[in-house]
Amino acid sequence: MNYESGTVMNVHYGDVLIKFGDYIDASEAELPYISDDAKADKFKNSFLQDGDIIIADTAEDDTVGKCTEIQGSKGLKLLSGLHTIACRPKEKYGPMFLGYYINSPAYHNQLKPLMQGIKVTSISKSALQDTDMIMPKSIDEQIKIGEYFSYLDNLITLHQYSLTFCSLRC
Repeated sequence: MNYESGTVMNVHYGDVLIKFGDYIDASEAELPYISDDAKADKFKNSFLQDGDIIIADTAEDDTVGKCTEIQGSKGLKLLSGLHTIACRPKEKYGPMFLGYYINSPAYHNQLKPLMQGIKVTSISKSALQDTDMIMPKSIDEQIKIGEYFSYLDNLITLHQYSLTFCSLRC
């Protein structure tokens, strides 16, 4: 992988756990390229698209199951790498809603008893199928929820930036 050139980008599980929030705008995110285009093109049927969820299936703590939702993928070739589970919802959901929902304590607490391992924990696809999702059926309501949490995240980031800038300057 490299950050200079290529045609297929990769979403790494470590970035899902640490760098990315509940969703990423793939058109703006700094993603590495897969160096060997010929190998990457073999997975062209697995390219990610808006609304897909990438779940980190392993970690050294209980962040296993953290996800990021793909947005802004139009015209891009994206794959997820090792230690991720890429999911494409069968139904349409409001943008950003699933990313926030799957990372919520209400959903994530279901995963904890399903995790396996001692030093490194993991979760399987079949374990994920044993979870329940309770959500509004209205896509308009899902959109409003996704937009609301995105607004809150941006507001928190602005305040953190302001506090950091002030502490450096004051």
